Amino acid sequence: MPSDHLESSESTGSSRTSQESLQYANEQKDEGNDHFRAQRWEEALASYRAGLGYLPKRIPSTKLPSTEDDEALENNAESSKSPQASKADDVGEAEIREDPESVKLRAVLNANIAACYVKLNDHKAAVDACTQALLDDPQYIKALQRRASSNDKLDTWSSLTAVQEDYNALLKLVPSSSNEAKDIQRSLHNLKPRLEAAQKKETGEMLDKLKGLGNSILGNFGLSTDNFKFVPNGQGGYSVDFSK
Repeated sequence: MPSDHLESSESTGSSRTSQESLQYANEQKDEGNDHFRAQRWEEALASYRAGLGYLPKRIPSTKLPSTEDDEALENNAESSKSPQASKADDVGEAEIREDPESVKLRAVLNANIAACYVKLNDHKAAVDACTQALLDDPQYIKALQRRASSNDKLDTWSSLTAVQEDYNALLKLVPSSSNEAKDIQRSLHNLKPRLEAAQKKETGEMLDKLKGLGNSILGNFGLSTDNFKFVPNGQGGYSVDFSK
């Protein structure tokens, strides 16, 4: 597993509780790393999860106010500008700022959880854990690589499409002249025929299911799906022709 290093968890101005939480989370991460190196995947997974439990939950993105919201705020601006309201606003702003160290550690723990799932051959769970890591750090190269690898193993049309997206994201993050970039370009080239084959296979399976459903319904009217021909329209879709 690639080593994931954190800077010191000390941060000026943090409360003692936050400091202790970071310390405990880091201790769980280190314990998980020891288990991982000893190939105790389940124990490592439990330690990384325990580390996450010491960290604050990710703050969801706030919804931007609509035009109606703006007008309502303007109409109530005077009444809401009391000293008490201003103080409350300041507190609210402070509450939505996340500690960078907690965010960084949360991303690492989720990426490490994904690494455990890879070893346990649960690639769907690994994809989900990497996605959590990338919500905290969208440029986390190891998480992108790990997610691409697990989606590649899932080998479906949607998962291979996600692999393609992650490879393209990685190309923007690694030096264009590096061997890593060349490897990604090669992987993208090899991925294309697999993606097309998966699309064709799953589209065919979907059409077969629709045909079976259609025959059960059309039979009541003396028709069958044989009366309908699906003709490729040259744009990745199909047109339907009817004939008696």
